[in-house]
Amino acid sequence: MHDMADNLKQKTIHALSWSFIESIVSLGAKFIVGIILARLLFPEQFGLIAMLSIFMEVIGAFIDSGFGSALIQKQDVTPTDINSIFYFNLLVGFASAGLLCLVAPWIAAFYKQPILTSLTRALSLTIVINSFGIIQRTILVKEINFKTQTKVSLIAGILSGIIGISLATNGYGVWSLVVQQISGSLIGTLAFWLYSPWRPALLFSFNSLRQMFGYGSRLLASGLLGQLFDNIYLLVIGKLFSATNLGYFTRAQTLQSLPGQTLASMVARVTFPVFSTIQDDPDRLKRGLKKALTMLVMVNFPMMLGIAAVARPLVLVLLTDKWAQCIPYLQLLCMVGLILPLHWMNLNVLQALGRSDLYLRLVIFNKILIVINVATTWRWGISAMIYGMIAIMIISYVLTSYSTGLLINYTTREQVRDVFYYLLNAVLMGCVVYAISLLHFFNLWLLLPTQIIIGVLVYIGLCRAFRLEDFMEIWEAMWNKFKTSGFKVPRAQGFK
Repeated sequence: MHDMADNLKQKTIHALSWSFIESIVSLGAKFIVGIILARLLFPEQFGLIAMLSIFMEVIGAFIDSGFGSALIQKQDVTPTDINSIFYFNLLVGFASAGLLCLVAPWIAAFYKQPILTSLTRALSLTIVINSFGIIQRTILVKEINFKTQTKVSLIAGILSGIIGISLATNGYGVWSLVVQQISGSLIGTLAFWLYSPWRPALLFSFNSLRQMFGYGSRLLASGLLGQLFDNIYLLVIGKLFSATNLGYFTRAQTLQSLPGQTLASMVARVTFPVFSTIQDDPDRLKRGLKKALTMLVMVNFPMMLGIAAVARPLVLVLLTDKWAQCIPYLQLLCMVGLILPLHWMNLNVLQALGRSDLYLRLVIFNKILIVINVATTWRWGISAMIYGMIAIMIISYVLTSYSTGLLINYTTREQVRDVFYYLLNAVLMGCVVYAISLLHFFNLWLLLPTQIIIGVLVYIGLCRAFRLEDFMEIWEAMWNKFKTSGFKVPRAQGFK
């Protein structure tokens, strides 16, 4: 039993390492490509693509149908199970893409943007393409194999980015964003088929689908509700405001979510199959969630508050002043990103425990709150809606952590206590970083790196001063590795 636990721990550490590398690679590629495209294109062009996000995301969730998570959660998967889901995904993918092509003129009429008809039909190709690679990706997640996924992300991100930038440079405007998405899906799917040994066989069983439908159907409903209502802000802003305003909002959302949500999804992808493996041991599950939460917030808290503190020079330096109106949106969205990963991790535990019924109820309540927020705050503008998003995220986290506490005896109070000092250090760091901007630097290119460097040093210093357990564990491991690397440096008195 002890050997099995050690093996799972080593497998998790290895997976986290590769998932971290994949996230950094993907983040770096997306960030660089996004910055270049934002400098070449205009907010309105990004807004046009964002208008279609709700349709693409909802269909994407529908194609998976919750069977991907069911496949990961199920302990005794058979080849028939895998092949049945593969063919089902293909059928739904082709049907969904065809339906999207049919309703494209109505989408364009809704937004009063005629170009959306052709954009919608072109982007429907990504739905078909992605449906061919869902199983390969799911198998890799179940095997906790993120090394291969890292290679796929790197290849798809870089090549599709080069294609998009080339088209934008040559004046293709919004179509450069469309072709970038299509090429990214195509390259990624081809890479999954190249690296994955799994190939479909002529096996299909409605009984296999039916066995996983109870678990998967609730996750399907949760996924559909999640994508529909998480993207409802894009729908409302695109309809009631303008493509340009939507472009500002989505650019702020991208700057906030690229580091924050990438980090959270990285940890979630690894912990879900790991949590599923130990679902029958509540004590180990509690320890695993505690470790995952503290490791996550140790990076996420300073990252979100740091981005909020440097938002103005960050946007003006990287995107130029044509994107200046997204600065207040970015600062507020960072407050959402502060809490969102905590909410996600608790939902992850509910999935791993097979409590998709409770998961669905929590998601439905969250979406009711979103509808109330949109219906009451839109008249005061986009910033008011984001304030509502912050309130919703706090309420949702309290409810999900309360539910988790009932199942594995890890209460909201305990969770908040475990992450509190990382939050305190991040707040103090953010105050210092923001104060630097008040010194009236004449050169923003000098102000931004100064704020970042000082922020990192202040946060590390505070974590060492408080001797926070998980931070010190990583610090001492890195220091020991540095010592054994052969470098000889003087040690300060008391340095560990």
